[in-house]
Amino acid sequence: MPECIVKSVQTRDEKKAFLELPWKLHRQDPLWIPPLRRNQKELVGYAEHPFYRDAEIQTFLAQRSGETVGRAAAILNHAHNRRHNEQIGFFGFFESVNDAEVADKLFQAVKDWFAKRDILHVRGPMNPSMNYECGLLVEGFDKSPTFMMTYNPDYYPALVEGAGFKKEQDMYAYEGHVDMLATLDKKLEFIVHSATERFEIELRRMRTDRFQEEVELFLDIYNRSMGGTWGFVPLSGEEIRHMAKQMKHLIIPELAIVGEVKGEPIGVVFTLPDFNPRIKDIDGKLFPFGFWKLISGKRKIERIRLIATNVVPEYQRWGVGIVLLNGLVPHVMESAIQEAEFSWVLESNHLSRGSLERGGAHRTRTYRLYDWTADN
Repeated sequence: MPECIVKSVQTRDEKKAFLELPWKLHRQDPLWIPPLRRNQKELVGYAEHPFYRDAEIQTFLAQRSGETVGRAAAILNHAHNRRHNEQIGFFGFFESVNDAEVADKLFQAVKDWFAKRDILHVRGPMNPSMNYECGLLVEGFDKSPTFMMTYNPDYYPALVEGAGFKKEQDMYAYEGHVDMLATLDKKLEFIVHSATERFEIELRRMRTDRFQEEVELFLDIYNRSMGGTWGFVPLSGEEIRHMAKQMKHLIIPELAIVGEVKGEPIGVVFTLPDFNPRIKDIDGKLFPFGFWKLISGKRKIERIRLIATNVVPEYQRWGVGIVLLNGLVPHVMESAIQEAEFSWVLESNHLSRGSLERGGAHRTRTYRLYDWTADN
């Protein structure tokens, strides 16, 4: 068999090959969802994205006889290393044929790129950080992913582990059905009532007449609430504004709830419809007509992804998150929604996992973050 050659991406043609490889590898997989093409171009650093104002990326292609057979990226997230006082690099955007040589040489290129910068610890996959898509699917290969969650063939874990990476942290996805609402644990009802009265919590939906301010409010609370979370790095102000612009036409206000105490926001729950079946229909192309196909009739989508329930630190562990989730119930009962995915939840987040499981949600997928160090 011809030798596999790995090269750093430099030219326009190489960038095109990098971006198009997922279609080449997975187009025949009925469960695969293509990425939104413009979004992917930004996230790999081939177009302007505010994440890279404080980060660096180098992408790599693996080729055999001139044919592209794999890709990966080395990502140096300066904000992460400052916040956690670490010297660590990240890999992301990994794709490969089922060939250990291809994967090994890609990961070696990533490790070598970091070694030149005196970095001997690599974690991933991050695409490009925990604030975006991350994790390798290791359990739950039986259905398509939910919006903004990763997907990969079942042979990927063996390729990553074969290159010397070991499990660092798992993240779980939970699923629930609307029928669960009729059988909720009475203890959860008590928590909702008790926390609401204790703090005089008032709930409201997102205000569309102040959309930019509202999305920035949601993301600010996200930053404040996640401070103690393993591996977390706050979104920059520029990233927040960029995300707000991208989300404007995707959000359903009734699925974005703010909790306030005496007029002061203290928590949010943020949910989006599962646009993935529509993204598959438009093949990831938003233009010229894909965007309208994506958002038209979004209230008719029967599946949602509950992305985040965030409470500022001083109100955490008092059941406020359950109050926020309960605020979604009236709209869910009146809408077309039948299913919800709660993702992702760190395996170390026992409080959130316990609340979901008590409410009847069941774990359906596991995503893994891996670490490699030079002394492994």
